[in-house]
Amino acid sequence: MKILDKLIIKDFLKTYFFVVLMLILIVLVLDFTEKNDAFIRNNVPAVEILKYMANYGLYLNNLLTPITVFISVIFITSKMAGRTEIIAILSSGTSFVRMLIPFFVGAAMIGAASFLLNGWVLPGATSGVTEFKTQYLEETKFYNENNIHIKVAPDVYAYISRYFPSGNMGYSFTLEQIRDGELVAKFSADRIVWDTAINSWTAKNWNLRVLNEKGETYTKGDELDTLLSITPDDFDLPSNHHETLKLPELSKQIQVLEDRGADNVNYYKIERYVRYMSPFAAIILTFIGVIVSSKKTRGGSGFQIALGFLLAFVYIILFLLSRTFAEAGTTFPLFAIWLPNLVFAVTGLVLYKTVPR
Repeated sequence: MKILDKLIIKDFLKTYFFVVLMLILIVLVLDFTEKNDAFIRNNVPAVEILKYMANYGLYLNNLLTPITVFISVIFITSKMAGRTEIIAILSSGTSFVRMLIPFFVGAAMIGAASFLLNGWVLPGATSGVTEFKTQYLEETKFYNENNIHIKVAPDVYAYISRYFPSGNMGYSFTLEQIRDGELVAKFSADRIVWDTAINSWTAKNWNLRVLNEKGETYTKGDELDTLLSITPDDFDLPSNHHETLKLPELSKQIQVLEDRGADNVNYYKIERYVRYMSPFAAIILTFIGVIVSSKKTRGGSGFQIALGFLLAFVYIILFLLSRTFAEAGTTFPLFAIWLPNLVFAVTGLVLYKTVPR
């Protein structure tokens, strides 16, 4: 690697960390100012506030990566163009594609770090933020969805009309065994309650129908202990539970939910798609940033930096919209998640062919 490559990578990474630090500090100050009254009202310990700020800072780093990468690239490239360094590089016989290599190396390093943070570090930080808000900012974390369908065994399906985490109690519970598309047995109860003494569910006012060749048998009772592969922990979850799991844990949770036939498995799959997709954004935005800022302008680099902010915000908005569409149940969630990268990759190729350098 040439000395020039090392200098570009060094300046790129140094500028990136500086921009990240400045933006995170600004957002943290605004967030602290907004929540300061709540901190005082709830007597939040200073140590807990510092932990919350550290965890929230990691979350912001992931959220702001497209902006920070783009701004860093534009700042470095426009500064090089203003000092006619790019003209000198290209005049020496170095192609524009060759000049892009150190930028791509720096972007790949940032992308790799982002992947490690997203997969193993950020979930713990997100969990810490959620727990802090629940404990000190009076935000509920309970899972309160109605009409819950769960697959509890290969041929057995459970249904709960409504579940209340505060009492570990579910209403209108049914358990059906279906074999080869035919109903074999059906267990129903007005409600089920988690018994902490024996760590199992107790069914109240239950009845059981078992179908066979001779007809059916019907039994009922007031109370019955049942053994199910689900626990209250499967219901008492924060709404962003998929964001608090490390990558291996996320894959295991997806397998568990698929085996149960859970309705919310799509959120966990989308989260995994996002974690594999996000690192590529740094490379794509770096490509666009170098192209739009490599031309020397008389007015300085202010316009390029403003353009960088604009395009980065457009990317973030497009990403949020595509994720919303994917979570809403689009037919191709993987394509929806990758749509921002695909759009900006095509945009980069068009700019490469059309923008003078």
